[in-house]
Amino acid sequence: MTLAISVGVLMAGFVFLVLQRGMVRVILGFILLSHAAHLTLMAAGGASRREAPLVTDPDPALTSDGLPQAFVLTAIVIAFAITIYLLVLAVIGGDDDDTDIGDLDHLDLLPEAPGGAHPEDPEPDEPSTHDAEGAHR
Repeated sequence: MTLAISVGVLMAGFVFLVLQRGMVRVILGFILLSHAAHLTLMAAGGASRREAPLVTDPDPALTSDGLPQAFVLTAIVIAFAITIYLLVLAVIGGDDDDTDIGDLDHLDLLPEAPGGAHPEDPEPDEPSTHDAEGAHR
């Protein structure tokens, strides 16, 4: 029961962190996911209710399966390699993961508003600062 609650808490932390904006938080969420997977694989081996898998005279009915433990060791190495790869991407990417739209410099890339008005066009009720030939007053 404790193992299932631990896996549930780790998965909830994973979901919360992956839905955040920063790349480091996504990486931490991935680490929590890998730990939850490791605990799930260890629970599949039955180590909590059986004896150790490597003993002198193993009884198949009493010993736990050693294959999930080998899977966990392999998963640890793979998770470590992917974590290092994600950290390198975070360092190389810099601040590219910021999605703040407050500093748009390229208003010409925005689509036209309905009616053909551009965001930089003056309001129709404002007096024009240009005369008939287009010269600025």
